[in-house]
Parts: sequence; C-alpha cells; structure tokens
Amino acid sequence: MEWRHSGSPRHKKIPSVKIRWKISRLDFFLYQDGILLINYLPKGQTINVEYYSSLLVQLKDILKEKRRGKFTKVVLFLHDNAPAHRALATQKKLAYLGFQYLHHPSYSTDLAPSDYHVFPGLKKKFKGRKFSSDAEVIAAAETWLDGQPSEFFFLSGLQKLERRAKKCIEFRGEYVK
Repeated sequence: MEWRHSGSPRHKKIPSVKIRWKISRLDFFLYQDGILLINYLPKGQTINVEYYSSLLVQLKDILKEKRRGKFTKVVLFLHDNAPAHRALATQKKLAYLGFQYLHHPSYSTDLAPSDYHVFPGLKKKFKGRKFSSDAEVIAAAETWLDGQPSEFFFLSGLQKLERRAKKCIEFRGEYVK
C-alpha cells in the first residue's frame, strides 16, 4: 500500500517473469561401480506404486546385464519414506525381485544419500545457470553425474551415510544437519 493523492499517476506494474526449468523428479540407482539407472519423471506424471515397480523391474534387468556373473543373492535397498516406496505392493515387489529393503526412520531425510550427498553438489554446480529446455537440464545433470568417480557415489556416499546414521542414533531420530 502507498499513500497518494487522487491526481497521482498510477504505478505501472511490470510483471516479473522468472523462467526456471525444473525436472519433476530425478531417480537414480547406484552400485559400487557408479550409476545403474537414471530416470526422469515425465511432467504431469506422479510416482505411484505401479510406476515405481516398473522402475524396480528395469533395475533388476540392468543389474543382471551389468553384473553378469557377479550378481549376488541379495541386493540391499536404501531409499526414503516416499509413499510409493513404503507401500505394501512395493515391499512385495522388492522381495519378489530379490531385493532386501533397509528400514528408513520415519520423517527423516537425514539418511537419504540423494539429499545429503548427491544433490547438494549438483545444485552447487548449476547455481545461477540458466537452461532453455528440459533436455538441456537433463544433459547437464547427466554430464555432471557421469563425471563423478565411482568412489563418489559408493564409497564416499557410504562413509557419509555411516556418519549421519551415527548422528541420527545419537540424536534419537531428530533432524541432523
């Protein structure tokens, strides 16, 4: 609000248009040698049990191909508490595919490697950068992800997970920065 007399010219409002390209969701699945699968959720699509289950099947196929002759009996699965991840149908699909689910504490983003390990570096790299399309964002993200050494995803990520898990236990599940 501002005070003016009746004869004052009206302020012209210039609409501010901020164009930001944001991919709805990026899912990636890691193993000791790097990234197994990167998936970008199409705009307008939501993650539901069926969609997530199809990703798990794709992951199983990729694991068989990349780990030919090295495939173990159990694959440990750590992901956050998203509804599609916690759903009974997803748990059954994980068991059917031979994946073992590691429990993730309720309401805790502290132990999701994407939140504390991968995405901060990605965000820092692209801070202030302007993209003209989704395809450009995806290409830049994949270039950055492909440029990381395998130790970044697996060994370094596990070491950070261990430290964060200890903090989470120490603080009895309260938020850890």
